[in-house]
Amino acid sequence: MERTRLKEMAAGLAAGRLAPFLGPELLALEGASGLPDSPVALARAINGRIRVPGRIADNLWSAAQWIESNKHRISLVRILLELFGPPQVPTRLHRWLAGLGVPLIVDVWYDTLMADAMTERGVSFVQWQGIRRSGQTYEEPWGKAYDASGVEIPGVPANETTLLYKPHGAVRPAANFLISDSDYVEVLTEIDIQTPIPLPVIERRGAIGFVFLGCRFDDQMQRTFAHQIIKRSAGPHFAVIAGALTKNEALFLDRENITRIDLSLDEAVDLLIADQKRPVSDR
Repeated sequence: MERTRLKEMAAGLAAGRLAPFLGPELLALEGASGLPDSPVALARAINGRIRVPGRIADNLWSAAQWIESNKHRISLVRILLELFGPPQVPTRLHRWLAGLGVPLIVDVWYDTLMADAMTERGVSFVQWQGIRRSGQTYEEPWGKAYDASGVEIPGVPANETTLLYKPHGAVRPAANFLISDSDYVEVLTEIDIQTPIPLPVIERRGAIGFVFLGCRFDDQMQRTFAHQIIKRSAGPHFAVIAGALTKNEALFLDRENITRIDLSLDEAVDLLIADQKRPVSDR
């Protein structure tokens, strides 16, 4: 059953009917990146540089807020640049996805591996990153667009093949980060009416479903963003998650009608890539 679902996923991704929704656990693929691969891991990495109160040490958003409030925003940004700034090698999944030419890729972590993989292959794409509202006027958008070379552009061209949507920002090209509680105040106030979601994402999702890879839903922030991003999309949706689910994860998958594939990420990625490499007559 799981392999049959993976074949359906692979075919949907290759045809552009499904869009990848990438989470932090992808960084554990091949075990080579050394980057924090979950909100808890990032919170602990931050705490290892600037000690925060123990009660919030594992809560990323609160730990980031404490540093921002007590040590200044620049200290928080410096830590994120130290953690995510060093050049990394894209995983086999990032490289495979880069060659598919899918219309939309959602990537909810702060690394640049997906953009790096597309740049490596010479793929044309535009990246839209969420930005913090502090210091912005209300006439300014909720994010910024960048071309494949990292140059800021006015928006997403209508004829652009691939849109890489980074709702929480990324370390490059401009160190845009949504991470502290205060960063999310206005975003979470408005996201239910979709204002922070860029129009090109809203337009493209209407004809596709999503494949969650490297994502867990044991955190309210992750569930909130996932729900709002896939809202009013065509479906179907799949999530590769191995092992036991938390109660909130199980409820979320059920509520969003997401089909779970109970395989390890490594095994699922190997099967996805292998299936697309086989001749059509052999599938």
